[in-house]
Amino acid sequence: MRAGYLVAPGQIELRDDTMPQAEPGGVVVRVRVALTDGTDLKAYRRGHPKMPMPTRFGHEFSGDVAAIGTDVTAFAVGDAMMSVHSAPDGTCFWCLRSEEELCETVMETKILGAYAEYISVPKHIVERNAFHKPPHVSYEAAAFLEPLACVVHAQSRFVARAGETVVVIGDGGFGILHALVARAHGARAVLVGRRAERLALACSLGVAETIDARATADIAGAIRALTAGRGADVAIECTGALEVWEATPMYVRRGGTIVLFGGLPGGTRVAFDGARLHYDEIAVQSPFHFTPRAVRSAYDLLASHAFEVEPIVSERFSLDDLAAAFVALETGRGLNLKYAILPTSTR
Repeated sequence: MRAGYLVAPGQIELRDDTMPQAEPGGVVVRVRVALTDGTDLKAYRRGHPKMPMPTRFGHEFSGDVAAIGTDVTAFAVGDAMMSVHSAPDGTCFWCLRSEEELCETVMETKILGAYAEYISVPKHIVERNAFHKPPHVSYEAAAFLEPLACVVHAQSRFVARAGETVVVIGDGGFGILHALVARAHGARAVLVGRRAERLALACSLGVAETIDARATADIAGAIRALTAGRGADVAIECTGALEVWEATPMYVRRGGTIVLFGGLPGGTRVAFDGARLHYDEIAVQSPFHFTPRAVRSAYDLLASHAFEVEPIVSERFSLDDLAAAFVALETGRGLNLKYAILPTSTR
């Protein structure tokens, strides 16, 4: 089979590789769609400590079961399948506390290599975080299961009551997903971004209110103007930019919650106004990864067609053009949100 390898920062090769075999309790999936992700782009730009090069990469995917291992009863060859790339062990200290996102082994046992014709999905993922793809859900939509699970997990850390205002800062793919999920849960979602075409896309998907950060000198003032002077009930940071992290507490009301979703490089030091956090009782959440419960909830959102996700895919590339896709991501042409890599012609 063919598989994409990141051999050095900025260098991708398509190689002939050994066809994977189904492990006991696991399956082999013929990849129909793999989506690009911010982590993949970071690795492409400068490498990644968890991805020694050369490495197969890509982890958001959907496809069809091509082979099954012994003792697999939930899936059969030919089944359309949607899955995430990790699952907890269910036995460690954190798993027993229902904090599976912090599982001792979840990062070490994740799978990479979705930019390929086939990928092996091991038993622990098949048993906990894999689903049959409903016929009415496209392969592209099904591939959103992993990023949507991250969003659902993040939003499980707070309760936004119907009609409360959730402000999302950042109009990338994750920012738009956050706004859509908040809206699906009954909140008033406001998306803040710097790209007019992305804000327009969010509006077309049902996000009624946006703030163009390029045309607004005082973001906090604009948010207060939308909320009777109070500020948002929740503000979700989705840029991974230090200055935005530090500004986010100013966007919420007294008693509000900030969610620091966009990751910062290791060693980064962040300065907040301590008086603001303390005297106004600002709750701070910094969610990571997802739990099986979040994966299931993300599946339910996709299966129920709670909102459209396919328009978030900006462009589509064949596996042969994987290197060109990352050049396009790096240069930032068009909407530049998520790209779909298609090892086959079926979406």
